[in-house]
Amino acid sequence: MFKKLFSSSHFSEGYDYLSNRGAAIFLISVLGLFFEMLFIRWIGTEVRIFAYLQNTILVACFLGLGLGSFTCRQPIRLRQTLWPVFILLALLAFPVTRQIVSSISELLSVLGDLVIWNSIIFTDPAVILLSIVLGLTMTFGLIVLIVDAFVPMGRFLGRLMDDHPHTLWAYSVNVAGSLVGTWLFVLLSYFYQPPLMWFLVFAGLMAVFVLWMRQERGVNLTILAVCVGLAWFAGRVPNALDVVWSPYQKLVLREANFQEEVGEFVITVNNVGYQALIDLRDATVNADPMRYDPVWRGYSQYDFPLRLHPDPKSFLIVGAGAGNDAAGGLRQGVEHIVAVEIDPAIIELGQANHPETPYDDSRVEIVKDDARSFFATTTEKFDVIAFGLLDSHTTTAMTNARLDHYVYTLESLAQAKSLLTDGGIMVLTFEAQKPYIADRMAAALTEVFGEAPLVLRFPTNAYGWGGVMFIAGDLAHVQAQLQADAELSTFFSFLQKTYPVTLSPTTSITTDDWPYIYLETPRIPTLYFLLIGLMGLVLVWSYRKWQAFGLIGSWKREHWHFFFLGAAFLLLEVQNISKASVVLGNTWEVNAVIVSGVLAMVLLANALVYKFPQFPTQWAYFALVAICAGLYFLDLAQFAFLPYPIKALLVGGLTSLPMLFSGIVFIRSFAAVASKHNALGANLLGSLVGALMQSITFVVGIKALLILVAGFYLVSLFTRPKMKLEPGN
Repeated sequence: MFKKLFSSSHFSEGYDYLSNRGAAIFLISVLGLFFEMLFIRWIGTEVRIFAYLQNTILVACFLGLGLGSFTCRQPIRLRQTLWPVFILLALLAFPVTRQIVSSISELLSVLGDLVIWNSIIFTDPAVILLSIVLGLTMTFGLIVLIVDAFVPMGRFLGRLMDDHPHTLWAYSVNVAGSLVGTWLFVLLSYFYQPPLMWFLVFAGLMAVFVLWMRQERGVNLTILAVCVGLAWFAGRVPNALDVVWSPYQKLVLREANFQEEVGEFVITVNNVGYQALIDLRDATVNADPMRYDPVWRGYSQYDFPLRLHPDPKSFLIVGAGAGNDAAGGLRQGVEHIVAVEIDPAIIELGQANHPETPYDDSRVEIVKDDARSFFATTTEKFDVIAFGLLDSHTTTAMTNARLDHYVYTLESLAQAKSLLTDGGIMVLTFEAQKPYIADRMAAALTEVFGEAPLVLRFPTNAYGWGGVMFIAGDLAHVQAQLQADAELSTFFSFLQKTYPVTLSPTTSITTDDWPYIYLETPRIPTLYFLLIGLMGLVLVWSYRKWQAFGLIGSWKREHWHFFFLGAAFLLLEVQNISKASVVLGNTWEVNAVIVSGVLAMVLLANALVYKFPQFPTQWAYFALVAICAGLYFLDLAQFAFLPYPIKALLVGGLTSLPMLFSGIVFIRSFAAVASKHNALGANLLGSLVGALMQSITFVVGIKALLILVAGFYLVSLFTRPKMKLEPGN
């Protein structure tokens, strides 16, 4: 069978085995999607700037696949995929080169308009310019390697799709393979598998193609084996007690440097400090007054919120982390504590390593969920609600929104307020790296509660990493508690005088439509413009390297048709994930299900076209635009109260419904064109542009994407090829 599938004739004039050709399309689709998700996750972890700019990696993947599809009649050499993978692994396998590559994050952070942790601040313009040039130069090299790795796969797919006589079947197999590739990576993430396992799967899939092709088998298998070996080194972290690749991020547990760091252990996320595991039991604090200043005893940032309530019996923590806040609640004698944390791996690290073992206490209920999802579904009320240091180090794979963005919007804070008991208080602690972030938090709480919050700053000391603390809710009860407890009042005044926080009321408030807490004003960050320009240079470089001559100059109207379909489709998928995240939560499961729902809708569209080949395309366009308009005005958050299964089905169905009609339009057009590989390449390049155009949400909000999507579909309507589709095609 292997010889039949990839005999030398398979990539020349004709085919003798149609079923085998379908298997080839399926496998290259599985490999392509798996490889794409691998790069987004892996590069975004090791080079942190791309954890915030994951679209950059996505765009590079689309560019490589698109160029490959356009040039699919040129020779296909698997080594052209393997060498870039080898180089990337070699760079990230060893500490010295890994540090050099990861410095891209710090070099590009000097712009300051895209907040990332451990940013570098320079004032000398020459140094700033040099940092940007060095950062962009290294980014250019990184992106070129990613593009190069995907071009041969694009050539495989383009040639197979072009030569298959049954377009509808071939495209359905392509989508099904993409679905399997998506869930293959999701499955590995679910079981916390490290990069070694990712590259083992990649090598296994790639080895099938290496064995099926006659050229350079021995050399290619050797490169694959070396890549797997390098992946083992790439996953190692010196001096780590534990390394966990959760579905969200890379978590590393290590012992704290007693002389310089807080706590007994430190957890890093994507190679930057995330949380200390601190032992604040009386015996520990009293035994070492040199380390634990007695002034702060009983007043850590984890104890303090509960001291402000006269009798806290119920305590909700969102962003519970490894257990510091829960431990504070137990020290203050709270009867019932609900600890909500989105990343189950962080909970498990806390259960295994926190010195106070708070998660083993029967009074603590652990909820592994997104904060917004919990707010919408719980029926409990709480005396004290604390937002832990809930600050994300990554975005979701398809949107510009970080994991924590939707937790701090006006709508989210209003939901949290509704969970307070009479006399309850809400405490929000945040490491506001920029003054406008503190302004934004205070303004949002003022809007929700009708009065300005009390604001304090906790410094970094042995009792915690500190941060700005906002206190809202029943402030009359807080003031009464301060008056009743002279020691507490004295400490409160000490914080206000020693660590003052200056606020300005001018910063705009974040909402579910514009959730960008790390962006000062509605504008596209300068770094995005630089990266768009850089992608233009990468396109020119790759255009010449891969001899994609006549790439756009020879386009006809049908190419632009597929281009705009691709752009609209990508933006619609972004819209799906964003809207669903608000209602269902921003968990990795929700994102995976939404992406899968989109692909399932495409398969359903193919089935409908097969059953009803004469279905009028104009009606599909009408439905597309009508549904986009309906979703623009429909507030999906109104369904948040429904039971989760019903809510998931309803929200998933509504957000994915446009994909059904989009799929009908695409497959009917795709079957009508003679040059399938050019149509596929144009569609992929359109997706590339759609990914870049997401950045407009920084200015106009997420909902406005629907207007752009509808516009793209209307343009594609007037550039579509003449429709001709027979049953069975």
